[in-house]
Amino acid sequence: QVQLVESGGGLVQAGGSLRLSCAASGRTFSRYAMGWFRQAPGQAREFVAAITNSGSSTRYADSVKGRFTISRDNAKNTVYLQMNSLKPEDTAVYYCAASAGFILSTLTARYDDWGPGTQVTVAS
Repeated sequence: QVQLVESGGGLVQAGGSLRLSCAASGRTFSRYAMGWFRQAPGQAREFVAAITNSGSSTRYADSVKGRFTISRDNAKNTVYLQMNSLKPEDTAVYYCAASAGFILSTLTARYDDWGPGTQVTVAS
C-alpha cells in the first residue's frame, strides 16, 4: 500500500498552466505504475494520463494529448502532471492513483491506492 497526497491545484485563467504534484509515502514507489484521473461535478471519474513504474512510457486521454505531460521522479517519490493551454472543461478534482498490477491502465478499478484529490478550476 502507498499513501498519496496531491498538491498544486488552484484557479487559473483559460490558456494558463498548472503543475500538479503527487507525493507518495513508502520505499516501494518505483514498483507502482501511476495515473492521473479527474472528476467534474456530476460526472464519472475519468482517465487523464498514466506512466509506467520506470517512467519510460506514458499514455494520455485524447482530450489532453499535446497539452498535458505526466512525469515522475522515483528518487523523490513524486509523480507530476504538467497542464498547459488549460480550458474551462478541464475544471475538476484531480486524483493521482497507484497500480501494483497494471501498466498504463485507463480503468479506475485497476488502481489500488488513491489520493484525496486537488481542485483545478479554469476560468473562461
